[in-house]
Amino acid sequence: MDELLAYLARQLVDDPDAVAVERFEEDDGTVVLELAVGADDYGRIIGKRGRTANALRTVIKASAVRREQRVLVDIVD
Repeated sequence: MDELLAYLARQLVDDPDAVAVERFEEDDGTVVLELAVGADDYGRIIGKRGRTANALRTVIKASAVRREQRVLVDIVD
């Protein structure tokens, strides 16, 4: 799932080399994916009214359902 998130983010930004995804697992088994992009690309990842960010979260959550996992996607500075 982290590779899928990184791939999708690289397709959206101007600087694909600055995309980084960190994976953490919480005590309850929830997987947290933290997405970081270049400073100029945060607007592209978030999109108008957060639509792009919500679409990314939806795709990743759909992938997680197939693996029977709970996933949260955070966009960090």
